Amino acid sequence: MPPTADGDASLRDAFAALLLRACERKGLKIACAESLTGGLLADAFVRIPGASHVLLGSAVTYDIRAKASILGVDGDLLEREGAVHPEVARQMAIGTARLYAQPEYGDTVIGLATTGVAGPGPDGDKPAGLVYVGVSLPTAAMPSDMPEPSDGVMGNDVVRLDGCTPDGRRTVAIELRLEGDREQVREATVLHVLRNVSQLTGLSQE
Repeated sequence: MPPTADGDASLRDAFAALLLRACERKGLKIACAESLTGGLLADAFVRIPGASHVLLGSAVTYDIRAKASILGVDGDLLEREGAVHPEVARQMAIGTARLYAQPEYGDTVIGLATTGVAGPGPDGDKPAGLVYVGVSLPTAAMPSDMPEPSDGVMGNDVVRLDGCTPDGRRTVAIELRLEGDREQVREATVLHVLRNVSQLTGLSQE
């Protein structure tokens, strides 16, 4: 059996295609920081023709030290909490947006991040299927009716951290509780990221 159903794969491709088209229209870029997904998130975009107009790249920071040295995630936080934590996802998303930013793009980069336990077993006290997704949005990617930052539920996912920085960038960390084997968890994470970005930005509805 494939790691994701045909329907989920079609939905993933549809979400990715809509986001890419909407981002290109608005002059937005996308950068990824991946741990458990190991490049699958970038692949979801690269599968779509024309992705190069929007996708800048993906930093696969699988090693916990790479999250600090490449993305700038706080080392003390990683030592204290480990890699599977909402604040780690938040910092990864901000870090990848900064990593791939270029002067000519201005503040247009959406940063996406994934960190979690794919399984098959737990990682210490973190169960398999526990995943945190980070989404960091520049002002240009926020809808005019975006609600004030707050914790809560978005669809079936739980928003653990939600806040704005002085430069106006909003970054959200979302907790997922996924089921299935290792590959199903990884594939489901990608689909949830795409859905979350669509919900937060409203881009796929434009």
